[in-house]
Amino acid sequence: MNSNDRTLPEITLKAFLLGVFLSVILGAANAYLGLFAGMTISASIPAAVVSMGVLRLFRRSNILENNIVQTAASAGESLAAGVIFTFPALVIMNYWEKFDYIWVTVIAGFGGILGTLFTIPLRRALIVEDKLTFPEGIATADVLKSGDRGSSDIKYIIRASAVGGIFKLCESGLRLWNGTAVMAHRVGCTMAYFGSNLSPALISVGYIVGFNIAVLLFLGGAFNWLIAIPIYASLNDWPIIQGKPLSALDWAGTIWSTQTRYIGVGAMLVGGLWTIVKIKSSLFRGIKSGLEVYQHLEGKTTTIDRKEKDIPMRWVLISIAVSLVPLFLVYQVFVANISISVPMAVIMLLAGFVFSAVAAYMAGVVGSSNNPISGVTIAMVLVSALLLLFLMGAEAKTGPAAAIIMGSVVCCAAAIAGDVMQDLKTGYIVGATPWKQQLMEIVGTVAAALVMAPILTLLLKAYGFAGHESAKQYPLIAAQANLIASVAKGVFAGQLPWYFIFLGMGMAVLVILLDEYLARRGSSFRTPVLAVAIGVYLPFELSVPIFAGGIIHRLVKKCHSANGMTDNDIETTSGHGMLIASGLITGEALLGILLAIPIVLSGKPDVLAVTNNPLGAWPGVILLTGICCWLFHVARGKRKDSMR
Repeated sequence: MNSNDRTLPEITLKAFLLGVFLSVILGAANAYLGLFAGMTISASIPAAVVSMGVLRLFRRSNILENNIVQTAASAGESLAAGVIFTFPALVIMNYWEKFDYIWVTVIAGFGGILGTLFTIPLRRALIVEDKLTFPEGIATADVLKSGDRGSSDIKYIIRASAVGGIFKLCESGLRLWNGTAVMAHRVGCTMAYFGSNLSPALISVGYIVGFNIAVLLFLGGAFNWLIAIPIYASLNDWPIIQGKPLSALDWAGTIWSTQTRYIGVGAMLVGGLWTIVKIKSSLFRGIKSGLEVYQHLEGKTTTIDRKEKDIPMRWVLISIAVSLVPLFLVYQVFVANISISVPMAVIMLLAGFVFSAVAAYMAGVVGSSNNPISGVTIAMVLVSALLLLFLMGAEAKTGPAAAIIMGSVVCCAAAIAGDVMQDLKTGYIVGATPWKQQLMEIVGTVAAALVMAPILTLLLKAYGFAGHESAKQYPLIAAQANLIASVAKGVFAGQLPWYFIFLGMGMAVLVILLDEYLARRGSSFRTPVLAVAIGVYLPFELSVPIFAGGIIHRLVKKCHSANGMTDNDIETTSGHGMLIASGLITGEALLGILLAIPIVLSGKPDVLAVTNNPLGAWPGVILLTGICCWLFHVARGKRKDSMR
């Protein structure tokens, strides 16, 4: 009997406690990964696998309990994305000296809850009627159904987590080898650069997002670091520091951080607006359809099917309306001007709903991991800063911080919205009750919000942020936070390099036209503009391993076709590859958190180092190559003739 045809316990005590625990753990891991790599990954699949392994220890457990666990757990990692893209910017711009526990908790938790509420009117339209793909939601449902049949897939994620953790320990903790392989040389009046981060997590990111997105990220990075930066260097004098020319590597980094990464800002602004234009009809239809359905259902005297029950719409609307009060209080604290705080609270609420709807729709198209939340946030911060500049004037000291706070609420809401819809798609497939999932999304959000400030503080003290006085020997790049801080300050100071922003806008238009052309031709390869923009503003060394992971994904698919494997064989082996990738990410990210503890306690970034002179990059290159081969071997599976 299928879970769609029977009533099973869902929110049990063990599922509740495990969901809260995993929300905190995976939220911490994703906070580290996002600050380190500039990208976050959906935790639904690893959470589902861990849940199956743990709940199997109890005499009675079922697929819907496991679904509730992954629902709460994935809320934690999604909230982490909203938090790490924005709040570190307040420290980087020296508005905060440390992460204020009360404000981080309130804003993150409140924004996340709004994200859940905003998606409730859209559930039927996007999941039941439009039947969007929600790729990670489908994949998670497959994992849950596999576990319900007694699968032992958890062994893959445990092994991969151990490998990722040991690799991270040897590289960042014991310092046996360098974490990057970089080459930069002056060539005449310009430079030649190439580099790669040696990270299993980044290889896994590329494998999960697939070949198409990985290629676009790489091309965006190549355009910036191999074309734009060398051109800029050739047109400007080479810096002289203390009588010596600046190194090619430092000069390239300076150009990227102060000039050319704003190409990505312009591209993201256009890309975010284009996304809204593309989904406007589905957005309006979804709101209208959702409200009509709920009014019809709530007017019935007959019993509503449990699989159609959401949190009652009247309570959703009341909660959203009441939220204007805390939104007003937040802006009154940061802006200290009641005539501005009131309209800002209203604008924030409307913007939060629009961008949450955008995120929900995009999750249905490209999945949570590919959801361009950071691009949406950067566009929101830029628009907010321009609006506040018009209302407050250029002399306002709190203007940049207020713009970032606006972005943080929207970012947390949008991040959670995409995750909610992904989880509801999983629940729709396995026969869960929507209102129970929505309730656990709120629980998971609150649980993660309560620990985000201490986690950020731990990472700040242990590693610091690149480009800030807190930076240690191996700082976290905090790419989006650095960029958001620069955008907010630049608007008020009149120091933004608008020519690069306009260049990015023009580039985005060309990429959009190319994507439309490919769509009309029915091409399987597409060029979503926000993927290119992300590649432009990330350090190139991060795009290279992501590209390598995408190549592995492509080779695996070719092997499946060449070997004549059945659909069931492909589904099984591909799922194992996804579990290996998820485990590598989880292990490396969790070790990053654990390594921060002795660093903070001792005050020494190299407290665990066993040598003062690492062996260079070659051990990492060799071992990472071995990990890539392992991932490929597991994901490829066996040849058809060997399975007979």
